[in-house]
Amino acid sequence: MDALRFAYRPLPVRVVFGEGVLGDLPAEVDALGVSRVLVLSTPGRRADAERAAAALGARAAGVHAGAVMHVPVEAAQEARRVAASVGADALVPFGGGSAVGLAKAVAKETGLPIAAVPTTYSGSEMTPTWGMTEGGVKRTGRDERVLARTVLYDPSLTLGLPPAVSAASGMNAMAHAVEALYAPDASPVVTLMAEEAVRALAGALPEVVRKPGGLPARTRALYGAWLCGTCLGATTMGLHHKLCHILGGSLNLPHAETHTVLLPHALAYNAPAAPDAAAALGRALGRGDPARALWDLAGSLGLPRSLGELGAAPEHLDDVVARAAAGGFANPRPPEEAGLRALLRDAWEGRPPEGQ
Repeated sequence: MDALRFAYRPLPVRVVFGEGVLGDLPAEVDALGVSRVLVLSTPGRRADAERAAAALGARAAGVHAGAVMHVPVEAAQEARRVAASVGADALVPFGGGSAVGLAKAVAKETGLPIAAVPTTYSGSEMTPTWGMTEGGVKRTGRDERVLARTVLYDPSLTLGLPPAVSAASGMNAMAHAVEALYAPDASPVVTLMAEEAVRALAGALPEVVRKPGGLPARTRALYGAWLCGTCLGATTMGLHHKLCHILGGSLNLPHAETHTVLLPHALAYNAPAAPDAAAALGRALGRGDPARALWDLAGSLGLPRSLGELGAAPEHLDDVVARAAAGGFANPRPPEEAGLRALLRDAWEGRPPEGQ
């Protein structure tokens, strides 16, 4: 083996995985040494959050169903107010990235511990990365105060996730593994996890869409999503995530679908500067052109493949190009305006990805 030089620091998250582990939530909360738990969810998940609170019994301080996409600062402020008013000493986000993101926004200012119960494949629960949107601008950062102490992955909780939502969430998860492969702080451990994650999700998602009630495929997809989130938590985000944050924050585009549309194009842009990452993805996807394989996969899952379908107007793309070209993020290939403009044009029109 050639000489290696890398740093890898595992994040201190306890992961409990398997069908039925939601039943372990009271014991996991007790292990944190807390007694006033606020359950967070989106409005649509309120009933599920209420059931989780009921299972916690006297440990539950209440339910706040105020999570929304991209975590507007107003939503974060309201959640902090509610947490203080009920005397919460811990948070249980129940749901996807919106619920987890809201918990992080509270924990960032209060230090309250998080025991997350993910019901989608977003992976945010495994990272110390937070994000909030104010005035059409999404800010992100890393802070270990927002890292969940415990994550309970119960595949049965994903059975009610509609096929299209499942597919988009899974593509969003794969974006974390893709960027981890060419991140400046990648390591052999991350590379192994990322390749396995993409292989697991790419194999499971078509079956999830065909048979949404099948637990084995749901289990494999959630396993892959956990690995993707772990990769994201251990590495630095690049061009793909930067573009998604700009588009999501400024245009309020749907989070997972934006990742789905942009991922093949961002990979095509970066692949010439990251041949080892492209080779690993080719192995995981069984194709020599991983960018095209991801684009084809999205189409086979019935997902949008153009920013135009998501509501992005072409006149907004120049601003996105300018903000991304300003840099300030790690990426194997420098962000060049001409290449970024071509990338976004193809993504807006829904064309197959081409190296720019």
